[in-house]
Amino acid sequence: MSSLLSGHFLFATSTVNWFTGWKFTGHFTTVDLIAASTNALNGALLARRPDHYKNFTIVGVICMALLMGLGGGITRDVLVNQTPSALTNPAYLTLALAFGFLGYKLAYTKGQLFREGLFQFMTSFSLPWYAIAGAQKGIDVGLPVLGTLLLAVVGPTAGRWYADVTSGVPPKQFVRGEWFVGIALLTGLVWVVLYWLIVQQAGGSIWWPTLISFAAGYALRVIALYRAWEEPLAKEPAGVYKHDDGRPMLGRKLTGKSQRELRDLGQLVENGADGASPDRQPAAVR
Repeated sequence: MSSLLSGHFLFATSTVNWFTGWKFTGHFTTVDLIAASTNALNGALLARRPDHYKNFTIVGVICMALLMGLGGGITRDVLVNQTPSALTNPAYLTLALAFGFLGYKLAYTKGQLFREGLFQFMTSFSLPWYAIAGAQKGIDVGLPVLGTLLLAVVGPTAGRWYADVTSGVPPKQFVRGEWFVGIALLTGLVWVVLYWLIVQQAGGSIWWPTLISFAAGYALRVIALYRAWEEPLAKEPAGVYKHDDGRPMLGRKLTGKSQRELRDLGQLVENGADGASPDRQPAAVR
């Protein structure tokens, strides 16, 4: 009886935390918030892409933003047996909602070519930040290097997994496209090496490995997008037709080199009464 009363007493004295837990700086919180915010913006933009669009409601678009913005960080924290920062620090959810709404306004008021370019550049921006935050988390909890690099990959890619599965498309990690998992892994590796050299060995500031690894990851991702550098496909038997995956290449779109990719984005004006465009004429006419 006394134990029941004691338990009731403890429950009754629990408090509601209305305005506690807000934190924007310290212990890599800033980097994690930057990654979560930009990825939430990406989620809202992703919901409007031709390959993901499923007649989403406004609530659906915001939920996609939350999946992209918070999914990677929550998965990373659960893997190391920690309460996700998105639950303990209201700044994560608040910023993710704000940037998700901003992404919704941008996605539904601008042309598809603008949305596609903005989406690609913003994913390039958020990917290395999340990779760095994942690597830092691994070092912080004492994981070996391989485990640390796994967290560096999970952080920036898990949110995209959730968004792709929700939209009914193959997750980006597994299909043809510009370097995604590889750049997350490389960014995490660069950060770990520089952290060991600059911080552990030389006693320098942690911001040096952070900024250098971010610059390397971001530059490589943007170049890969513009130059259409793709992760290598699995080897196919001779003569097998490689199906198009419907993911237009940013560099070819921006330079106007691909009629197919412009058509996929709804930017190509079809000519002729039958709706055929010049690049679809019979081979003898070309």
